[in-house]
Amino acid sequence: MNSEEKTLVEIIYENKQIDLAKYINYVSAPQAGAIATFSGTTRDTFEGKTVVELRYEAYVPMAVRKLKSICSSARSSWDLHSIAVVHRLGTVPVGETSVFVAVSATHRADALDACKFLIDELKASVPIWKKEVYSNGEVWKENTEFLDRRLELGKDGGCCRRKIETEAHDKKKGLLQTQGKGGQRDRS
Repeated sequence: MNSEEKTLVEIIYENKQIDLAKYINYVSAPQAGAIATFSGTTRDTFEGKTVVELRYEAYVPMAVRKLKSICSSARSSWDLHSIAVVHRLGTVPVGETSVFVAVSATHRADALDACKFLIDELKASVPIWKKEVYSNGEVWKENTEFLDRRLELGKDGGCCRRKIETEAHDKKKGLLQTQGKGGQRDRS
């Protein structure tokens, strides 16, 4: 069995609950001494506000590709047997699961570390968006993992910072070209 066969990535559409047992069974194996799981559920309050439900949207083809890439990264970092990652879209009422990760490995350290990596990377980089619906309003939420990642990219000259620097350089260059032609606009 290759690693692709031991990895299950699914996006579940609206009004279908995540069957936790299905994914635990998928990663179960006689050689796996550990199964680590993470279940993200809708809580009833956030910062003192009453949460009614969460609503998720995604760019599904890209989300699936990104999840498979994250699973591949986990396999290259830890000795894993099987991985299952599932995320629900649409409305997720209070108390229900919106995301579930299950990882099996020979030893618990690999399973636990990989499980944490998978959920953290999912939250930071997979194109799935969450709207929190409160009893008195609603708001689209950015994951703190995503915000932290964006800040990291800006600090070390990541892609976003380079684009800004390039645009600033181009504007300065354009200004110099304009000034160099006696104030006439460069039409080339």
